[in-house]
Amino acid sequence: MMKFSDPARLAPLISGYQTAFHAAPERFFSAPGRTEICGNHTDHQNGRVLAAAVNLDTLAAVGRTGSREIRVLSEGYPMCCVDLDDMDPDPAEYGTTLALVRGVAAGMQRLGCPVSGFDAYVTSRVLPGSGLSSSAAFEVLIGTILNHLFFSGRASAAQIAQVAQQAENRYFGKPCGLMDQMASSVGNLVEIDFSDPAAPRVLPLEFDFSRTGHALCIIDSRASHADLTEEYAAIPAECRDVAARFGRDTLSQVPEQALYARLPELRRQCGDRAVLRAVHFYQENRRVSQAAEALRQDDFPRFLSVIRASGHSSFMYLQNVTPAGSVADQAMAVTLALCDHYLGDAGAFRIHGGGFAGTAQAFVPLDRLESFRAGIDGALGEGACHILSIRPQGGVELEVEK
Repeated sequence: MMKFSDPARLAPLISGYQTAFHAAPERFFSAPGRTEICGNHTDHQNGRVLAAAVNLDTLAAVGRTGSREIRVLSEGYPMCCVDLDDMDPDPAEYGTTLALVRGVAAGMQRLGCPVSGFDAYVTSRVLPGSGLSSSAAFEVLIGTILNHLFFSGRASAAQIAQVAQQAENRYFGKPCGLMDQMASSVGNLVEIDFSDPAAPRVLPLEFDFSRTGHALCIIDSRASHADLTEEYAAIPAECRDVAARFGRDTLSQVPEQALYARLPELRRQCGDRAVLRAVHFYQENRRVSQAAEALRQDDFPRFLSVIRASGHSSFMYLQNVTPAGSVADQAMAVTLALCDHYLGDAGAFRIHGGGFAGTAQAFVPLDRLESFRAGIDGALGEGACHILSIRPQGGVELEVEK
């Protein structure tokens, strides 16, 4: 249980619940957003990632009803009602909140949780499109509520993450990996090895970022994700094309030296961009282990060096900064250039998540933080630079101080 004493957030949460359900809430829960620390586009090739929970979270005020219905009202959205006697996936619900709630409830039932009805009013600071995975935070939140209301907390954080992933895959219709849900559910830092996709190896990593003298910043490029589906899809498709030349499904199944042994042939067959993206995968996969090991050894300068190398590789080899052929609009490249300008040789910065639009990530020395934020906001607009911190806790029940 985590103590919570923020009247500015608690008061509207309680008021929203009372207005929606005409009763007082019984209990309160929280699940954090997440940030990708290292491992840019490695998960879809069954590689490694390093991710962390952040201090932007999704909150819920909750009350049990004794019914066979879950009702969830998220601030700004319609009421979502799930019949607990109908737990099968419904393709008509793909892409909806209803699908996520139904999928998580079904997954908890499979774990043995005697799921029953409850009402929840939800507010969130993990904004959609922020690169911090609002959907995973919501899924983990619902799983955490069910775990504590009806299962005495017996499900582990890893089990809740797996339930959340299955809900997004089978019920929501999105074939995501496990990184987002695991980081949100477990909290702090997690290193995940997807080499066995049926049973990913999750290694929690204890590290206190508050001792480093650096702030974690997420910078909004203010670029739109619209019309970028083909750009995102091309990355795993090109990596799979290279792997297929060796009779394999993913690059994780192909030895790195084999790529270089057949490089001239692969360039002709797959094209140079596909080959360069494969080069990125092998290097980035090693960097995840290097970054994790640096933190375990309390070597933060080494960690920053690895993060910088990750950013350079994404720009040079993965090429997920500027959409192909785009000349006038290169918002992510401008965002990275600003980070480079205001950090100089200090800290580290990199593309964050899918790329092409969205956000960059920077570790900024505290003595440069205000000038860094002022410079970023001055160039990209007020509020473009978000100062975050790593949250030690994952999905939790809150001990509310009213």
